[in-house]
Amino acid sequence: MYIEDVTNNMEWYVVHTYSGYENKVKANLELVIENRGMQDYFQEIIIPMMEEVEIKDGREKSSLKKVFPGYVLIKMILTDDTWYVVRNIRGVTGFVGPGSKPSPLTEREVMALGVELVDTVVDYEIGDTVKVISGPLENSTGVVEDINVEKERVKVSISMFGREISAELEYSQIQKIF
Repeated sequence: MYIEDVTNNMEWYVVHTYSGYENKVKANLELVIENRGMQDYFQEIIIPMMEEVEIKDGREKSSLKKVFPGYVLIKMILTDDTWYVVRNIRGVTGFVGPGSKPSPLTEREVMALGVELVDTVVDYEIGDTVKVISGPLENSTGVVEDINVEKERVKVSISMFGREISAELEYSQIQKIF
């Protein structure tokens, strides 16, 4: 099968996860895909996020909130192997669909979600001070060293125990400190 044929057969599927496991499922799935050399079968893994602006004490505070907590969207080719890989990621309870058969999203559903058109725009750049808002380093502050737009990950230098450590985090895990 040629690569062009592979990308044309990609469809969006919805995977149900334990609540709060969305980021772990995405990270573990990306790791397994890379380790098994299955990149040709998976195009994108998304946790739909929405910016929410709150006004507190006269200041605007924006934060990213999950649009569908407990769900992850995956653009992939469904085969027995890809189904097995996704289904056996810790935190995944199953694909959305009747019975045990995953159902791809229709073009209309994908358009309604705006998934194809969405590019995440971040409000921080290299050198900015940010706060970690989720994960094991939560409440730590650091400086943005690198932004990987393709993988939607940010490398942050954090001072911990008297030395600098470098952590690679998802866009949704950090927030710029103004």
